[in-house]
Order: sequence, then structure tokens, then C-alpha cells
Amino acid sequence: MITALKSQPVPEAEQEHPVVAWIAVVAILAAILFISWARVAVHGTGDLEAALSDEPAPPAEQATQASAQGDRTDQDAQVEDAVSASRWATTFSP
Repeated sequence: MITALKSQPVPEAEQEHPVVAWIAVVAILAAILFISWARVAVHGTGDLEAALSDEPAPPAEQATQASAQGDRTDQDAQVEDAVSASRWATTFSP
């Protein structure tokens, strides 16, 4: 049993080539950049600038932002609380 747990040297024919590893790293970085670019193209940078700046949003913009708690009716709030409680109780969350 002990001998089965010891690491065996990998034959040189089965080792990953360094060029393949570098291509994988470049592909991952390209994917990250592409996803970031797509996010900025779709959503813009207004929310990022507002989150990173110390200045509060203009009053007109604050008025248009919906309040999650203020827009819900009592029935909706009870249903949402029950669903959240059951997710925590069953350790299931989609």
C-alpha cells in the first residue's frame, strides 16, 4: 500500500512541452481581456467610475436607481424571505 502512494517519475515523452504551457497562459490572458472588453462594451464604464470615485452620484441619477426593499410588496417580501430561508436550511442555492 505504501509503495502505491509514492510518486513515480513521469517519462519524458509524457511531459508537457513548455511552449504548450505558455500558449495556455497567453490564451487565458486573452480570454480575460476579451471578457473585460465585452463587459465595458455592453455596460459602459459609468458604474465602475461611480464605484471607484469618492463623489456621490448626481441626484437625478440617484432618483432613477430603484430600491429593492422599497419596490417590493409585503407579499413579495415574505415570499423572498421564505425562499432565502429554505435555501439556507437545505444548503441549496441556484
